[in-house]
Amino acid sequence: MRRNSRILLLFGIIWFSGVYLYVRNSENTSGVFNAESNPRHGNRISKDAPVKHHKKDHKQKIKLVEDHNLDADKLEHDIQDIEHGLEDLKDSNDDEFAAIEDSIRHDLADDDDKDYADMEALSEEDKDDENDAAKKESKAKAEPTGDSKINKEIAEGMEDVEFEQDELQGPPTEKTIQDKDELDKGENDEDYEDDGKVDWWNFDDSAYLAAGALGADEDPYEANKFNQAASDRIKSDRAVPDTRHKECSKQKYQVEQLPDTTVIITYHNEAHSTLLRTVISVLHRSPPNLIKEIILVDDFSKNPNIGPPLTKIKKVKAIRNPKREGLIRSRVRGAAIATGKVLTFLDSHVEANEGWLEPLLGRIHESRTAVVSPIIDVIGMDDFHYVGASADLKGGFNWDLVFKWDYMSEQERRERRRAPTSPIRTPMIAGGLFSIDKNWFHELGEYDMDMDVWGGENLEISFRVWQCHGTLEIIPCSRVGHVFRKKHPYTFPGGSGNVFAKNTRRAAEVWMDEYKEFYFAAVPSAKMVKFGDISKRTEVRERLQCKSFSWFLENVYPELRIPNKDAIGWGAVSQTNKGLEECIGNTHGGGTLGMYRCHGDGGNQEFTLTKEGKEFRHNDLCIGYNAKEPVGNPVKFNTCHQMSHQRWEYFSSQIKPEGHTNLCLDSKNHLEKGLTLEVCNHSKTQVFSFEMRNIK
Repeated sequence: MRRNSRILLLFGIIWFSGVYLYVRNSENTSGVFNAESNPRHGNRISKDAPVKHHKKDHKQKIKLVEDHNLDADKLEHDIQDIEHGLEDLKDSNDDEFAAIEDSIRHDLADDDDKDYADMEALSEEDKDDENDAAKKESKAKAEPTGDSKINKEIAEGMEDVEFEQDELQGPPTEKTIQDKDELDKGENDEDYEDDGKVDWWNFDDSAYLAAGALGADEDPYEANKFNQAASDRIKSDRAVPDTRHKECSKQKYQVEQLPDTTVIITYHNEAHSTLLRTVISVLHRSPPNLIKEIILVDDFSKNPNIGPPLTKIKKVKAIRNPKREGLIRSRVRGAAIATGKVLTFLDSHVEANEGWLEPLLGRIHESRTAVVSPIIDVIGMDDFHYVGASADLKGGFNWDLVFKWDYMSEQERRERRRAPTSPIRTPMIAGGLFSIDKNWFHELGEYDMDMDVWGGENLEISFRVWQCHGTLEIIPCSRVGHVFRKKHPYTFPGGSGNVFAKNTRRAAEVWMDEYKEFYFAAVPSAKMVKFGDISKRTEVRERLQCKSFSWFLENVYPELRIPNKDAIGWGAVSQTNKGLEECIGNTHGGGTLGMYRCHGDGGNQEFTLTKEGKEFRHNDLCIGYNAKEPVGNPVKFNTCHQMSHQRWEYFSSQIKPEGHTNLCLDSKNHLEKGLTLEVCNHSKTQVFSFEMRNIK
């Protein structure tokens, strides 16, 4: 009996040791369980490790998961058999066996009891997730940097891959991303746990796109003013070139310390393919724990089923306005139900680029009153080709309060070359894409709810942020592509011109103080626009003890030229000829004047027609004519001396020498002679417009 017991015991020891070594070997060699890939057994896989990107590339991972679960089940069964055998032997009251058994268990515990316990626990978790894992064909997902732990994560084997390029894309670019089975949901994301939602890579995009496809004879530009046919052919998760400065990839963020964000996307009759690509790019290229939710706000589209199907994707919600409200009120409605710490507003036809979100949230984490915008890359409206935009631009405006891009000064460009990842202070943001601390957004007064539809809201919020102790910045390491169109695809109640005039006048009345007179000089019709009650907005300015517009001009936008208050006409002097707008420009003192393409930056195209001396001036130079033989001779710049042949009048869009009502400034020979005086004949070459008139 004793001999048989020892033989059985020896067999059990050999079998148990073999199983144990198998477990250890699997842990060290498996593509699923190794110290490099499993967060329970060491560091995570490097973010730079390349993996497959598309759904089909994840079958290998699912197979590994299935094999592991089968091995785990077999292992557990074998262990139970051994334990039962040991229990039977114990019942024999064999003291010698009991001593040997205690020795074996003691040695195993000393060797690596913790690793065995971890493996057994992991096996149990994997069994619980087996059914879900078998259904997934997950797409690649970039893993956030930092040391935060991701629960229930099964890392996969990695391969070097090059993204497939769509036929409408530019040159191929290689990306490296990391794939995960389960997204990190964050501690307050219970709403997305068991509600039937799917990960973005499992969403049935083919059915969704088919529902919004063009008809056989439908004009691809008609509905959205971009080529929808081209958009529909492009994959919803296509690769785009990484347009960031090379230093941006070296930036490291403690992702677990950054605030999460609610992404608010408003739309009206948006194409299915562009809206889907917007949503997918946000989820695909953002650390999962930083996206609290995406809220789609349908501004009363004709088709009410554009947004709701997308709510099948985890973290996506949709609401619909019962009537047309416009971008401004729609964004406020989305912000009212947002649960993220930061609000990120996006247009509905954009594509987030690699690493776009962390720099925005990182800057807000540093300064909660910073309102930040990405560099806006260009997506072509015809072929959807993605092109990186210059990082040497910042937002600005003219006195007509129309947004424009200003090229940085030489000094600013030098500073940017020294610090290419540093935030860029900007007087104005384009308005379509920016992030702001949610509490700061509410403290600032959100948006002006009495503005209509679209236009001018970016101007108003830019004034408000700067004058009320915040900052506006463009973050160069954040890039988002935007489909730029030549005109809007939708109508404005009351007309787009009237809506824009009302909105901009409201901004001018609240924030521009006495400088609003320059706006009226640039847009005389704005004086006639009914702009409504602004008392609530002026209360915001008083409550926050905001600064003057004079402070804004001196400290934020000193580049904006201040008009001469005593001028009949001021600014660029333009003329439209053969469909082209050209402006009067000068060369140097004593030189002639010519017509050049208008550049809008003042400088050599900025003139003043004074009220008192009736001088047609550029800085310290005045335009004069040949008093003896005026007709057919060019006018020239000379030092101002207030003589009669330097005095001018402006009547019916014509510039005339004082006392010579039959002579007019003419550009017909500007290529050969420059501007000349000719007999008035009301031709287009004698019609000129000042940028501003009758400034008070």
